[in-house]
Amino acid sequence: MSTKNKILDAAEYLFADKGFNGTSLREITSQAEVNLAAVNYHFGSKKELIKAVMSRYMNELSPRLESSLQVLCDSEQPLTLVEVFSAFIEPLLSLNEYKENGTSNFLQLLGRGYTDSQGFLRWFLTTQYPNVISNFVAAVQKAYPELTPEEMFWRLHFTMGTVVFTMSSSDALIDIAENDFNKKIDIAGVIRQVIPYVAAGVAAPISLP
Repeated sequence: MSTKNKILDAAEYLFADKGFNGTSLREITSQAEVNLAAVNYHFGSKKELIKAVMSRYMNELSPRLESSLQVLCDSEQPLTLVEVFSAFIEPLLSLNEYKENGTSNFLQLLGRGYTDSQGFLRWFLTTQYPNVISNFVAAVQKAYPELTPEEMFWRLHFTMGTVVFTMSSSDALIDIAENDFNKKIDIAGVIRQVIPYVAAGVAAPISLP
């Protein structure tokens, strides 16, 4: 394995486990068994390393997700919000083909980006992969055209909060499902559980003044 990939793998593991803020470059170099000069040579800074870790997944995910959402936008059939959010399922699960536990790892990292207040990461993702956002917003608007831009902002913000919280505790939820309800589910099952909930939230009647 190349030094660069050793650093990326170590950073990914530690970022997902301890968060972006809670992980130091020294911990990453120790995990990867490289020196700090190697990190600086390949990435230059911790921020650039974070971007590189996320880009590995986004480069795999974004073309599939863009395509999945574009199909919905181009269709002449009526569209529901459940269908919009369901368009995420297969692209997200395809990350397991890219890397073992890829879906769970990516969602955990995405959640860390929000809970750790990594504003630069959100800016990076929205500017580097703009078609994902634009296609998603277009699909939501098609399914619920009465939604104003302001309402869209709030509802998608609440949706992200729900998804981040759910995915950051997915291991615990999987254990609870098995122990309390005798139901074995995996990360795909967790995703399918949350979709009707967030779709109903976005589809709620527009709030009164």
